[in-house]
Amino acid sequence: MAYLRTKFLSKDEEDVVHGESLRCLREVGVRIQSPGVLAMVEKAGGEVDRKREVGRISEGMVQDALRKAPKRIRYCARDPGHDFVIPTENVPFTATNGLAVHIADLETGEDHSSTKEDLAAFSRLADALDPIDYLWTSLTATDAPERAQGVHNLWVTLQNTVKHVESITVTDREDARVQVALASLVAGSPEALRKRPLISVVVCPIAPLSFARGPVEAQVEFAKAGVPVLSMSMSLGGMSSPVTLAGTLTNINAENLASLVIDQVAAPGSPHVYTSDSTPVDMRTGYIDYSAPETPLIAAGAAQMARRYGLPCMVSGWGSCTGALPGLPAFSELAAMALSVSSGTDLSAGMGGLDLAKGCSYEQMIIDAYLWEDYRAFLRAFAVNRETAAVDVMASVGHGNTFLRHMHTARNFKKELFFRDPKKLAWEATLSDRMVPEARAIARDLLRDHEVPRLEPDILRQGDALIREYEKKTLVAP
Repeated sequence: MAYLRTKFLSKDEEDVVHGESLRCLREVGVRIQSPGVLAMVEKAGGEVDRKREVGRISEGMVQDALRKAPKRIRYCARDPGHDFVIPTENVPFTATNGLAVHIADLETGEDHSSTKEDLAAFSRLADALDPIDYLWTSLTATDAPERAQGVHNLWVTLQNTVKHVESITVTDREDARVQVALASLVAGSPEALRKRPLISVVVCPIAPLSFARGPVEAQVEFAKAGVPVLSMSMSLGGMSSPVTLAGTLTNINAENLASLVIDQVAAPGSPHVYTSDSTPVDMRTGYIDYSAPETPLIAAGAAQMARRYGLPCMVSGWGSCTGALPGLPAFSELAAMALSVSSGTDLSAGMGGLDLAKGCSYEQMIIDAYLWEDYRAFLRAFAVNRETAAVDVMASVGHGNTFLRHMHTARNFKKELFFRDPKKLAWEATLSDRMVPEARAIARDLLRDHEVPRLEPDILRQGDALIREYEKKTLVAP
């Protein structure tokens, strides 16, 4: 099959990134601020400096982890009709934005700190939109106790979608255990969750080359439960990784390989996704720069490394707006996002995000979903073989004649060609907000009409009880 994919590294350049990543892990090592996880790495053959909290990882440990890690992962959902398998050969599966802390009211336009009610509505809207394949825990429930926000975020999202949910707020081992328990309630049991993982989790190392105690111990708990782990390298070139693209790719690769080793030492065969959300740093502001010209090149290089290892990957996002208000950016900034998602990534996320992912917008989610309906046409797979080359059809039509009347055209044109909706094309005018009022009306209609099947009352009671008990513990914890 033929499909569009951007490429950045030659085979020799891949070899350099791979070799230098192994040298980095062997000579520099990674900082692991958990005595328990550091001990696991040492037992598996790593060289450990407990005083500095550094573990050095050998090439043999990396190769052993790569042998154990599954090369295909099924993302399961409450409704099995929304299950999907990664890696994918062409169109990536895409999700909502994550971890935002503010959102504008759909009726008044007033921006406010996000609540559980906002998260429920945002999740329900995402559930209604076909272009959205799975959900991140999109908004932070700021009306919940801070140390319990992760479990509230997951529980609210699970109740308001039948699609797969990816949790992106996790603080420590106990937090992870409660999230696993909540997902197990929905799945039916811990064993059922292991067979059909309804959730996955994003756990970020701290670039460069550091794993904080709480998140890395949580990562181990998720791996032991059979929950897919995405250890997302957030390498900012020039700040938390070398400013050179080769240096940033090496840092991304070293962090992913180290994270894979931790997972496979803790739980051999546990599902793991090679993950990066990396860009150059914006030298004017110090922020992440999703629209930088170098961002799609980093994504393409990271995707190539994931493919080299046979691992599913998430190395780019789909969310068109980085400003504070809904709309579309300038053409070259939009092109950076479009090229990034053409990298060969299996997963992407970001729909509905604003303000460099710190905010969310109902209108922006509609705009991003409509834009994705058109853009994913570029990423379809096409058969290239003797039959589709159609030489016999050419012979039948003859020299200088038209193919319009031939049955071959009638049978195949709808399969081969994509037809844009002329009305929606008006939404794709960059640097324009004229699509926002219509997007707002569509969001209102969907939120009014779309219903998500409720969880059973007994499951709801048990989940609420788990969270209350967890909150009691966290309120008295030091």
